[in-house]
Amino acid sequence: MDMMQWIFIGLILVFLVFRFKPVKGITHITTQEAKAKSKEKNVQFVDVRTPGEYKARSSKIFKNIPLQQLAGRTSELDKEKEVVVICQSGMRSMQAAKLLKKQGFEKVTNVKGGMNAWN
Repeated sequence: MDMMQWIFIGLILVFLVFRFKPVKGITHITTQEAKAKSKEKNVQFVDVRTPGEYKARSSKIFKNIPLQQLAGRTSELDKEKEVVVICQSGMRSMQAAKLLKKQGFEKVTNVKGGMNAWN
């Protein structure tokens, strides 16, 4: 391999490390832990799936704010309260959690496994 191929491989590795490394301050919980949190008053629940996915199967505790709209709708959320985010599998909610942290939300929690793991 020549030098350009090694540089290219190195750049891909750096991208992957930064793309998938956990963001500090984001908590990860199971669906059972999320259900237990539903009784707490200082917690807000956000489902970042599309409206179609949300209508097909959702939990009443979650407010639907699709991931594509989240950056423009953070004013609907209270930065003083914990935000629990969910999607179908946990990937989009992780993106949403990172976005919320960057927007100044202190307590952000991602539901591992998403609605696929919700019983």
